[in-house]
Amino acid sequence: MESLRELAKNHILGNPTRLAIMLYLLPRDRVLFKDLLGVLELTPGNLDSHLRALQTAGYVEVYKVIADRPRTAVRITEKGAEETGKYLRTLKGILSSL
Repeated sequence: MESLRELAKNHILGNPTRLAIMLYLLPRDRVLFKDLLGVLELTPGNLDSHLRALQTAGYVEVYKVIADRPRTAVRITEKGAEETGKYLRTLKGILSSL
């Protein structure tokens, strides 16, 4: 149980909201900020805070796209996809040993 606690405490994806963001982004090319807001039912400030943490870690890219008006989009990076996969495999290993 201690390793599970340590993983959740010491890894950026130990935060359930950040893990949910990454899991939502994994199968998608890009997602609009407003769509993430709706899916995760977060406030704009809360989502922005989590995305900044993920961006600082190199897990996501946040950028502007121009459609009918400028919009904010989010894309998972190669590092983000790899690290999310590693995190999930580690989590699965810990849970299977309980």
